[in-house]
Amino acid sequence: MTDDTDTTDERTDGGETGIVPPDDETPAWSERKARKQGLSRLTYEYFERARREDQDLRQQSSYVERDVLGFPAWPHEMVRNLALTSFFVGMIIILSATLPPHIDAPANPSSTPEVILPDWYLYWSFGLLKLGFLNPELSLLGGEKLMTDRTYGVLANLVVVGIVAIVPFLNKGSARRPVEQPFWASVGVAGVVFSFTIAVLSIKNLVPIEEGLLNDLTFLLPIVAGFISYAVLKSMREGYMFNLNRRYYRLRPPK
Repeated sequence: MTDDTDTTDERTDGGETGIVPPDDETPAWSERKARKQGLSRLTYEYFERARREDQDLRQQSSYVERDVLGFPAWPHEMVRNLALTSFFVGMIIILSATLPPHIDAPANPSSTPEVILPDWYLYWSFGLLKLGFLNPELSLLGGEKLMTDRTYGVLANLVVVGIVAIVPFLNKGSARRPVEQPFWASVGVAGVVFSFTIAVLSIKNLVPIEEGLLNDLTFLLPIVAGFISYAVLKSMREGYMFNLNRRYYRLRPPK
């Protein structure tokens, strides 16, 4: 014969047993939230479900480290993203209504401006069009260039875009941090620095640096930055891998 007074109530948010109640046995706090609808209710259900499934995975997993469970895009993720999108769109509308942009006088089609530049995010491409100093003059052609400087700049754009497109196919590693693959990380650093130096070259008529020196720095600075980043990451890699392995065997001790 069992005594009903000996039973314990495990309907808590953790307690000693750490058991999270299922959906049909919600705690009193949930009942207070039930009178609210909309985003607040959905947010509460989202985190309650996440906490419960996380607790179930902790109890079922044989490792200290557990898998992460995803959630359906609708309605949880979609409602959250729509709320954030609506907020930022509203801020843009308010700023455009309260701070309208200043409209200058119309351009004069009969005059050419002193400086002609594209938008700032196209400076790198505009700089590649100014690589005419690298276009060789072949003696076989009587000292003439094989192609015009404009064509040479267009080919330079195609080469750079092709290199950027092919790099993901060359590096198929699973590294998540630059220190795990110092070579490819240094290649990325060199590419970023080159994008800045070639952008500066595109506005060389506005930069107070001698043209020959600027041409040299355009290609020397990315190489130097790549070597420095490789040396630093290579020196950090041994200590990083040691700490990573120690953490891994601490979480998953060998059987």
